[in-house]
Amino acid sequence: MEAPTTAVDERVLIAALRDRDETAFTALIEEHGPSMRRFALTFVRSGAVADDVVQEVWIVVLRGIDRFEGRSSLKTWLFQIVANTAKTRAVKEARVVPFSSLLDDDDGTPAVSPDRFQGPDGVHPGGWTSFPVPWERLPGEQLLSNETRAVIEAEIARLPDGQRLVITLRDMEGWPADEVCNVLELTETNQRVLLHRARSRVRAALERHFVEE
Repeated sequence: MEAPTTAVDERVLIAALRDRDETAFTALIEEHGPSMRRFALTFVRSGAVADDVVQEVWIVVLRGIDRFEGRSSLKTWLFQIVANTAKTRAVKEARVVPFSSLLDDDDGTPAVSPDRFQGPDGVHPGGWTSFPVPWERLPGEQLLSNETRAVIEAEIARLPDGQRLVITLRDMEGWPADEVCNVLELTETNQRVLLHRARSRVRAALERHFVEE
């Protein structure tokens, strides 16, 4: 069975899951399993625990699919279960990320360093001292290199929890904004602010990396 691409396909998949169709369940695992594990890792930071979370989620899905009411997409429902399960496991590791904290996720670090802007005595007070390096001017091989990816992943790992969750789903997993808001229980405004802060931090890290090279 192919991964669902429309509402009709999703209804067919849900019906098959309720009939305990092994092929349908396998298709769901293949489509979402890897991203579920990556998402769990934003909470627990341990591969072994993330694997346990995903396994537990599949059991919850099998037991709960008959009660799924379709108020959200199957994907949103699935990842909400991942989030709740991972948070529960994170409590045991003394590392919980309450969703309420995502609404105020400012660690005091400015999105862009104040050094990038001219002071009151500058030619253009408040203006850039040096403009950000346009990414389109960088060779594609440089942007896609393993070393560059390592810089990105390291900076994302250092982000505050809310920023890390949002940028992981939006830019690493390719989720649309509405799905991120639904799964993380964020308003569109909060999601946009967190993503902007995260992207600014990652971009600054890349600029430093490219300048050093």
